[in-house]
Amino acid sequence: MRFAIPVSGGVISPHFGHCEQFALIDVDEATKTVVRKQLVASPEHQPGLLPVWLAEQGVSAVVAGGMGSRAQALFRENRIDVIIGVMESDPEKAVLNYLSGSLATGDNICDH
Repeated sequence: MRFAIPVSGGVISPHFGHCEQFALIDVDEATKTVVRKQLVASPEHQPGLLPVWLAEQGVSAVVAGGMGSRAQALFRENRIDVIIGVMESDPEKAVLNYLSGSLATGDNICDH
């Protein structure tokens, strides 16, 4: 399973579509361990581009602090799960907490 997490300044970016990079984290679901992590530059922001681009990268789920409702719908159309309202700042720790069922989430911080 591959997760995509928006990153800016080394921590999870609060605004999904305006991050500097994406942490692409591959996990072994059976052992709940990270098997690979890479940072890739975010493509230029264009409405509707990220769901398709991340699907092409093999992403199964996105973990973010906030995301607009239209973007959430586009991700679901591309068969990508969306986890929003994430309060953890470390991308890898957020994924591991999600896998263990202990990921703290709050309100979606995006209102568009």
